[in-house]
Amino acid sequence: MKSKSRGNERSGIIASSGAIRLRPFGLNVKAKIDAPVWFLNPKDDIRSSYFLEEVATEFDIQGLELDWTCVAWDGDYYYDQNKWNYKKFTGTSWKKNENTERIKYLINSYRVLLTRARQGMIIYIPEGNNEDITRPTFMYDGTFNFFKSLGIKEI
Repeated sequence: MKSKSRGNERSGIIASSGAIRLRPFGLNVKAKIDAPVWFLNPKDDIRSSYFLEEVATEFDIQGLELDWTCVAWDGDYYYDQNKWNYKKFTGTSWKKNENTERIKYLINSYRVLLTRARQGMIIYIPEGNNEDITRPTFMYDGTFNFFKSLGIKEI
């Protein structure tokens, strides 16, 4: 994203507020950002979106846009066996999410995330790890392959 951004084009990392298992990759959605600082401060401020260190969630980004986004995808909404699956991380494990209203909310959360970029986006899907029961590979591989099947290029 940094190589694509020109001048004052703003970039940042965004993720679902339910993307709890991105934490092993340094992306902690539970750490609250200071939204005005994240959105408005200059490139030399480590708290700004430019530094790609703090993650904004759908709550922080709703109604706002960046030039370039990195949408970090987690196991709360994943594609496997030809269908989308919905989970909620509670305690130490993923729980099946069968509540119709919560599912609608989750789908809308990702819709918000996928529509915040003006210039372009990267969809970051981490590799799963079968040694970590909270990050099995199937939760990430199916989503990765789904996006590839749409013609989205792997970088």
